[in-house]
Amino acid sequence: MDAPGPDSSGEAEQLGVFLRAARERLQPEAVGLPAGRRRRTRGLRREEVAALCAISPTWYTWIEQGRTQAVSVATLDALAQGLRLSAAERAYLFELARRADPRAALVSRSPVGEPEDRACANLVLQMRCPAYALDAHWDLLACNSQARRLFAPWLGEDGPGEPNLLRWVYRDPAARAWIVDWPLRARRLAAEFRADTAALREDPRHRRFVATLRAQSTEFDGAWRSQQVLEREGGLRAFATAEGPRDYRQFTLRGGVAGGVKLIVLHPA
Repeated sequence: MDAPGPDSSGEAEQLGVFLRAARERLQPEAVGLPAGRRRRTRGLRREEVAALCAISPTWYTWIEQGRTQAVSVATLDALAQGLRLSAAERAYLFELARRADPRAALVSRSPVGEPEDRACANLVLQMRCPAYALDAHWDLLACNSQARRLFAPWLGEDGPGEPNLLRWVYRDPAARAWIVDWPLRARRLAAEFRADTAALREDPRHRRFVATLRAQSTEFDGAWRSQQVLEREGGLRAFATAEGPRDYRQFTLRGGVAGGVKLIVLHPA
């Protein structure tokens, strides 16, 4: 049962910030409402979201303002549907509320760094096309020689000077020249990182990482504040290599007991 009250952990505030961003991104036309010329609010109004979700405007306002200690599964489901959240955004919403999504498949979790995870990462060495593995924090676990050649600005012959993919993308000038359409790809990576690390949001290491990168990169700070959430998916990727622009199709696979290891494989397009 939903119950208003104080929340000292800050989780209610995080939930509210995310809902407000989702509300402001959703345009009236997308839900069958007239745009109107006198709108002063970006996206939808709070009362419009409440109507779409079949909850009271007061209750929605409390949730968005972080004035509630617990939000029921039924309310979260209504919010996800009313705000037209994607699968990744829905999963992130339930993670923020510390609720189990009844529509999601149960996935067992175990501490990152289990032997199975390390063995899964080592599979990249058996692959013939560029491949690398990241841990739950997006630090490099392993890569093959093909990946070192393709990702030379990052991985190089002697190993990466910066082991974290996201930090390298945002802080190394070489990444901006090497990744075709860097602004779009960088913002997407930030949204994927938010979705991928939702379960780590209270982890001290994760919190330090995000705070430091936000302070070091105005681009990442803006992308993080946007509250965008996207699944880490495959698709076409273009890189400006020494031999000229090259296109690859990326496949992202999850492995290990915890599902925290990501195997990224790139096949020539």
